Amino acid sequence: MFARTITVAASCLALALSPCAPAQAATGTFSYRFPTEYGGLGTGELTHPRSGVCINLPEVRDTEDSAHTPSNATDSTVTVFTGIDCTGDYYSLRPGGRASSRLLLKSAVFS
Repeated sequence: MFARTITVAASCLALALSPCAPAQAATGTFSYRFPTEYGGLGTGELTHPRSGVCINLPEVRDTEDSAHTPSNATDSTVTVFTGIDCTGDYYSLRPGGRASSRLLLKSAVFS
């Protein structure tokens, strides 16, 4: 009985001390264009974005403007949304996919 208790305790300790698996992420960079406050265009990037979580694009999150011209240079499919918090109309871009300036977006989620 004592040996079993020691074995269970050792197993629990080993499990508690084992490193946690990192969150999954897409490998690569997702880029997009966005209007700047001075009338120009800026480029935003998400490098190795987390998978399975909604990402609001910081440059357009709190503005009336939207980002556009997305380019998906990651190894995951990305679904982009017209609203923040992955709401509104959506469109998916496969790895290596691009879209024109007509595709507006404010948030994205990677597979």
